[in-house]
Amino acid sequence: MTVDGAGKQRAGDPGRTKRVVVVGGGTAGWMTASYLAAAFGERIDVTVVESARVGTIGVGEATFSDIRHFFEFLKLSEPDWMPACNATYKLAVRFENWREPGHHFYHPFEQLGSVDGFPLSDWWLRNPTTSRFDKDCFVMASLCDAERSPRYLDGKLIDQGFVEQQREETSARSTIVEYQGTQFPYAYHFEAALLAKFLTTYATQRGVRHITDDVTDVVLDQDGYIAHVQTAEHGRLEGDLFVDCTGFRALLLNKALDEPFVSYQDTLPNDSAVALQVPLDMDREPMRPCTTATAQEAGWIWTIPLISRIGSGYVYASDYTTPEEAERTLRAFIGPGAEDVEANHIKMRIGRSRRSWVKNCVGIGLSSGFVEPLESTGIFFIHHAIEQIVKYFPSGREDHRLRDLYNESIAHVQDGVREFLVLHYVGAKRADNQYWKDTKTRRVPDELAERIENWKYKVPDAQTVFPHYHGLPPYSYNCILLGTGGIEVRHSPALDMADERAAIAEFERIRLKADKLVQELPTQNEYFAAMRADAV
Repeated sequence: MTVDGAGKQRAGDPGRTKRVVVVGGGTAGWMTASYLAAAFGERIDVTVVESARVGTIGVGEATFSDIRHFFEFLKLSEPDWMPACNATYKLAVRFENWREPGHHFYHPFEQLGSVDGFPLSDWWLRNPTTSRFDKDCFVMASLCDAERSPRYLDGKLIDQGFVEQQREETSARSTIVEYQGTQFPYAYHFEAALLAKFLTTYATQRGVRHITDDVTDVVLDQDGYIAHVQTAEHGRLEGDLFVDCTGFRALLLNKALDEPFVSYQDTLPNDSAVALQVPLDMDREPMRPCTTATAQEAGWIWTIPLISRIGSGYVYASDYTTPEEAERTLRAFIGPGAEDVEANHIKMRIGRSRRSWVKNCVGIGLSSGFVEPLESTGIFFIHHAIEQIVKYFPSGREDHRLRDLYNESIAHVQDGVREFLVLHYVGAKRADNQYWKDTKTRRVPDELAERIENWKYKVPDAQTVFPHYHGLPPYSYNCILLGTGGIEVRHSPALDMADERAAIAEFERIRLKADKLVQELPTQNEYFAAMRADAV
């Protein structure tokens, strides 16, 4: 028997998966519970059991633009949740000092246009308009430099009402990729602990049972499936499907079910982080609409602007620095605002579980896999996984093919992201100390090494990037290759014989559009001040 959110006793049906027990709260646990509640309603029972002694790690506070689908699925608009989570907009990732000190470039949420069948990055390599490929090829780079919001004060999204004019002003031979239906122009930053709190209320109001307790044991049945978890105060919690959201501990998936962990550490250098949460006065301090990744002596520092604070952390390789030195570096980087702020030291487990779904247990979040915070993939992994759980939700224990399909999907995503992150380090021109020299000599996955050789002669496209869905389109690879600058990339020889006038006109259109939007759009500070005033 189990108890539903209304306190009713409901018998389990051994023929179907109806009782879901989520072990662990935080971002992963409550995103999972909320999504399942929205997807299935009262047709399944969902219980979340979380310990009062285990807090949110708090480094997963930036996202991909796909995250909007999560909130849309929950039928939540931005004013419903953003003020409660101190959320801000993220138009791009800004990389500082990866090529050389003082240099920066953006990886934006904006598809790359093309002219005469060749991407703008290819045309730019033939005849750079300026030294900034990102500003020449994308509008978002200029908006980030100017700290602009992607929405007007009345809430209207950029490019609404601008697309028709854009079509008229552009050469018929130029392929313009519009935001709507192709690439949403922004993602979000939010406080992870506040999002978990918000989703706790959302889920429990929709029937999810919330238990605050410590899991003391995971009990398997004779077939090796999880029969129940034992808690300190609430006794046994039985279920048909168990979701492991216990973070790097992977209490159910790796410990109880003994599923092997596949390390990525041979190809990705960083294994540790130290984080600080620094108070911010949004009325006085500007908020960049992007996540910033600033290269350091033994890794890189993230900077995430939120309404109430800056989230910052140093991701580093413990072979090259100590936790104490990393903390000193981070505090010096932030400045006086970091004084008296408590540091959170984190040992990261880089890699993935061989399978994320084993028997009747699914790992979500850090228990499934993690490839360091670069490019904000942690929340993306969670969101993708819970979408796949719904897609492959089993009728019972015999649906092993659904489990296999799920595991294949998750493995592709994590392995593909691994390749993309390795490219950042291999491609970084910076080589001013042993850490950055060694990033060029670490093992590169064989398939990526072959792809890099191809990209030297032809910029990445859909045929030459990682072939399975992993959240990163070809333009993302173009951004990293051209931005980090350590791998020489040539333009297509065909462009030497092509008429470049349409491409020159397209670069000019992008510049004019960026200038117009910079003049029209409010800053992030102005936009969110207005949103929060409306919420009062």
